[in-house]
Amino acid sequence: MGAGLAAVRAVAARVLAGVALLLLAAHFYRAGLVPLTVLCAMFIGLLFVRATWGQRVLQAVLALGALEWLRTAWVFAAARAAQGQPFGRLLAILGTVAAVTAIAALLLPRSALRNPREFR
Repeated sequence: MGAGLAAVRAVAARVLAGVALLLLAAHFYRAGLVPLTVLCAMFIGLLFVRATWGQRVLQAVLALGALEWLRTAWVFAAARAAQGQPFGRLLAILGTVAAVTAIAALLLPRSALRNPREFR
């Protein structure tokens, strides 16, 4: 049962990372940054690479993605505050997306480190 649970956890970590990358791609697409959109979509392919380097690249991309969500939250909240509009809900939503993206970054390498032979 322990091995089955570890497999489910590894799949769940990859699914979470995939969703985070898709959200990041949608964010860049809405901003008109098509090259970054394509790059995020291409990084989804790394979810199927078993090498440890692939997990490390994904971790770095997701960490940068979390920072991008925080930057976006700051910019949007400042713009809304300057206009005298409420911005609490915006911060809650974008903060949650940033946290989920950061959690996805933290979960990926743990699965690679626990069973290094599996990811070579």
